[in-house]
Amino acid sequence: MKKSKGRKARTEGSTSRVSGPLSVSSSQLLNDIRKLIVTARERTAQAVNVGLVALYWSIGDRIRREILGEKRAGYGEQIVSAVGRELSAEFGDGFSEKSLRHMIRFAEVFQDREIVSALRRQLSWTHFKTIIYLDDPLKRDFYADICRLENWSTRTLRKKIGSMLYERTALSRKPRQLIRRELNTLRREDKLTPDLVFRDPYMLDFLGLRDTFSEKDLEAAILRELEAFILELGVGFAFVARQKRIQVDDEDYYLDLLFFHRNLRRLVAVELKLGKFKAVDKGQMELYLRWLDKHERQPGEEAPVGLILCAGKSQEQIELLELARSGIRVAEYLTELPPRELLAKKLHEAIEVARERLARRIEAEAKGGNLTASPTRPEDGNLPIVRKDRGDNKP
Repeated sequence: MKKSKGRKARTEGSTSRVSGPLSVSSSQLLNDIRKLIVTARERTAQAVNVGLVALYWSIGDRIRREILGEKRAGYGEQIVSAVGRELSAEFGDGFSEKSLRHMIRFAEVFQDREIVSALRRQLSWTHFKTIIYLDDPLKRDFYADICRLENWSTRTLRKKIGSMLYERTALSRKPRQLIRRELNTLRREDKLTPDLVFRDPYMLDFLGLRDTFSEKDLEAAILRELEAFILELGVGFAFVARQKRIQVDDEDYYLDLLFFHRNLRRLVAVELKLGKFKAVDKGQMELYLRWLDKHERQPGEEAPVGLILCAGKSQEQIELLELARSGIRVAEYLTELPPRELLAKKLHEAIEVARERLARRIEAEAKGGNLTASPTRPEDGNLPIVRKDRGDNKP
């Protein structure tokens, strides 16, 4: 009996040592194995997604070309329904008639296999289903590539589309041929320009500001919700300072917020204004930008740019001041979201007005001489560079 008890005691002691706290080396081993498992799962999921997206595009493309491309459209629709019934019975709802129509739409709006191959590494099938039903091909390409670059989740993509991000960019206010050129460059070089980065207006409803508030309240709310504010600004912004002291001779000035944009590789000075933009605000921001360029700009960085956030602005006043040539952007902010229909109407009107003004400007300058419009420089905002044609252009 005593011998048996001894064995039991030793067994219990051995079990206690195994089930107790892990040693430092054992904990590190466990963490490393966890990382290996998570990484393997992510790679597997990515590989599955890449394969599924390629499959769905191939199915949609073949149906589109061989069945729906025929003159007998009604007969083709019947075939799609019949194929959907057969496939869903054999492979599940992922190949139902409704799913097949998603695939057909996918192949219709993304007809280039190479573009799909490039996008499918970062975008899931759910991303594609969200994008393919947008009515404007420029808008589809914008969201596809920005989503790819900024690694948005499907939820974030839907939120950005719902807030009409594309319509709020300076890019959307350009002629369509210039938009296409810039989007092609984005896809080819992964290079963001200020027209892709800056928005107007900015949606600051998350700050919780209502009725009357001061500039100090606005700044404090932004700092309190800094993560949400940076998400609204866009990926690439890094917070540097608040109330940045700028000393000129014996006078001190204080810049509200200072950020650095990694993709643009430049400092971004942000000034907050409660009322409408005033001409005097330009001089103040120009002073800040020149000071930052002289004292804060590091080797390899581009010249600092300024963003003035205000409650309202006059577009004609902004054009007369030629703010873009000074590296200054002016944008409105909204602390309460308007109905989407009202916001859409306002943005579409702003886009049309901006395009009309641009067309009139080019026409007026063309009457003054033989002028040729060239691509827009990032720092020039919506205005194209116009150069005198010397007659020495070569193919």
